[in-house]
Amino acid sequence: MEWLTQPWPWYVAGPLIGLTVPILLLLGNKTFGISSSLRHICAACLPAGIPFFQYDWKKESWNLFFVGGVFVGGLVAGTFLSNPEFIQIAPATKQALAAQHVTDFRGLIPEDLFSWSSLTTLRGFILMVVGGFLVGFGTRWAGGCTSGHAIMGLSNLQWPSLVATVCFMIGGFLMTWLGLPWILSL
Repeated sequence: MEWLTQPWPWYVAGPLIGLTVPILLLLGNKTFGISSSLRHICAACLPAGIPFFQYDWKKESWNLFFVGGVFVGGLVAGTFLSNPEFIQIAPATKQALAAQHVTDFRGLIPEDLFSWSSLTTLRGFILMVVGGFLVGFGTRWAGGCTSGHAIMGLSNLQWPSLVATVCFMIGGFLMTWLGLPWILSL
């Protein structure tokens, strides 16, 4: 059971994620993606006459079970299979983050940045609320999320998914090197 609590190497986890694509295609010509489930939930719960939500969401209800399974799996893994040791971070990264007053490395995400108490700070608000809005806006604008485009779209050789994935990567690099240092300095 200990092998479940340790990080899996890329050469095991990557192919398992990649095998999701042919399995979904073989089991009913389904496509992989998480962001579309929010649209299905809104169409099911908020039938307010908005044209974007007027479609037969029941045909895609399998996606809601898939996302529910991801959520339950995350809860089970976080509760029963979590690694009690600290996350391994390079000393240079710890020093750089400590200079920005980020010192809590006990979990997967630093509590200094992502917690209810940090939400009341300017940088916490920017990271969680503004960042969440931008991720949602970008997902809708790109016609899908990173998992849908990078895993499903690229494996189907879709040109828009290649463009979206390249833009996701460029945006991530720019945010890491330019945006995040500025936000952390607030």
